[in-house]
Amino acid sequence: MVAGLGNPGLRYAATRHNAGFQVVESLGEWGSISLDKKKFDAEFGRGRMGGCDVLLVRPQSYMNRSGIPVQKLCNFFDVAVSNLVVVYDDIDLPLGRIRIREKGGHGGHNGIRSLIEQLGTRDFSRVRIGVGRPEGEQDVADYVLSGFSKQEKEIWLRVVEKAREAVCCILQEGFSVAMQKYQL
Repeated sequence: MVAGLGNPGLRYAATRHNAGFQVVESLGEWGSISLDKKKFDAEFGRGRMGGCDVLLVRPQSYMNRSGIPVQKLCNFFDVAVSNLVVVYDDIDLPLGRIRIREKGGHGGHNGIRSLIEQLGTRDFSRVRIGVGRPEGEQDVADYVLSGFSKQEKEIWLRVVEKAREAVCCILQEGFSVAMQKYQL
């Protein structure tokens, strides 16, 4: 299962906080997997990528409650937590950077905090996508719920593509190889 975190609705579609949604959508387009199924407050699609069955998921419960639909889908489709890859935004990484980890804490990210609480473990894989920190006095919540400048959009389109390639590499070649190739 590849779960991209974000917030539902057009209002949030092009925001920094929807990095996970954007990567999962890119994976779906690339792999011809339609995200047209709905269950447990999530949109998802099933198909094959990298020689394996994959379930692409966009929780629709808002970021802070992402763990509930992901946990329900893991149970329903009998997906072990060790086979879960979560893609999400990270303000602690500069815009355009990618970090791949096999497990870890929540780092202050409420979507990851929800997943840890619902799954009862920190042992799931992550693809963190850097969106940078706000400059000056801008509120972090306002920042992650904002869109990108024209200059940032050019960087953003490239990083979504690289994150999609990183997830495909994880599926085809494993984490060690993906970490070596895609730690941008």
